[in-house]
Amino acid sequence: MKKRNNIKKGIVISNKMNKTVIVLITKLVKHKIYGKYIKKKFKIYVHDEYNKCKIGDIVFIKEFRPLSKKKSWILYKKYNTKG
Repeated sequence: MKKRNNIKKGIVISNKMNKTVIVLITKLVKHKIYGKYIKKKFKIYVHDEYNKCKIGDIVFIKEFRPLSKKKSWILYKKYNTKG
């Protein structure tokens, strides 16, 4: 069985769905040939039980069991609020 204690940090970019937010994660990846670091960005659908996240919030998310087709992450901790 796979352990699910993977925690990531990201920024909330959308909160229009009920109990769901979209978090943007940026990751630095080294190019295989050239050695240059490239920013990779990807969006993750996150379960927000109490709808407490706003756009621009910095959050920590944790991997969880699949809740729907696209959601397998939950809100772990709200770090701070932008603005």
